[in-house]
Amino acid sequence: MEIALTEYIPITDASSVGEARRRGLLLADRLGFDAVRSGEFGLLITEAARNVLIHGGGGQAILLGTKNGHNPVGRILAMDNGPGILDMAKAMGDGYSTAGTMGNGMGAMKRIASSLEIFTGRTGTIVLLELGSESKQGGMLVAGMAIPYPGERLCGDGWAYHQTPERTMILLVDGLGHGAAAAEAADEALEIFRKRLEYPPAEILSFVHEGLRKTRGAVAAVTEILPGRKVLNYAAVGNTSASLLSKQTSRSLVSHSGTLGLAAAKIQEFQIDWPADAILVMHSDGVQSRWDLSSYSGLLARHPALIGAAILKDFRRQRDDASVVVVKAAA
Repeated sequence: MEIALTEYIPITDASSVGEARRRGLLLADRLGFDAVRSGEFGLLITEAARNVLIHGGGGQAILLGTKNGHNPVGRILAMDNGPGILDMAKAMGDGYSTAGTMGNGMGAMKRIASSLEIFTGRTGTIVLLELGSESKQGGMLVAGMAIPYPGERLCGDGWAYHQTPERTMILLVDGLGHGAAAAEAADEALEIFRKRLEYPPAEILSFVHEGLRKTRGAVAAVTEILPGRKVLNYAAVGNTSASLLSKQTSRSLVSHSGTLGLAAAKIQEFQIDWPADAILVMHSDGVQSRWDLSSYSGLLARHPALIGAAILKDFRRQRDDASVVVVKAAA
């Protein structure tokens, strides 16, 4: 069974760099990394968070963990609002620094990480580091993250996924409010999803609706992508959002009003085409509904985790939990 883990750490001073490393090591343990891989993950987090602090003046780190069977993958997203990297080639070499340091951080990260991607511009820099080899079942890449209300550790948003070569299933859920009760509702929805994967999206949401009656309730969306048939099936209840982007079209997917566990009069499933270049973005209402990446040159060609991080970084509301999931075909 796939698992998806998220740790969010604001990077504001030297102590938060240490906190990011500590929580990253706990995440590595949950993923089942061995001692060597855990040490590498901790080093990558330290270097990336330190760069955010020194070169970007502070920012945030999001640590992601996924595990598909026996295939654990750790990801680090280090984000700042600094001036951007003006000379990428120099920045990637050892000995180059704009802050009076030894300039070995970026080169060391490149050597240790399984992959490294950087998106930089006038609104800041996002560095994606990956340790492990991600699954590309069905030719699909999936990346998601759920971060809590500012100042809290428990998150009322959640997401889960399941992939086979023929089918990719995704749940995004937002428990009402935030804090422990919201997290309880989200966790219950995730557990039901994992037990009902064989069903289509609308039926899964019906099971979630019944299962959440003992909680404060939640809103949620379920997506089923069948790449071989080039179709996407989708059902949603409440104020989650989803958009399908491609060169041919850009459209929003329909969500019916209601609250799972409380009142959901209509749970309807829709089917649309899934183009070869499609990108699906699902998010909770902790993200602004009118996000726009048209000025982020080249971003949509990058890894889904970078796309999701850019949306959270620049379009997150600060008064709620927030989550985003991005899906696209592997290159």
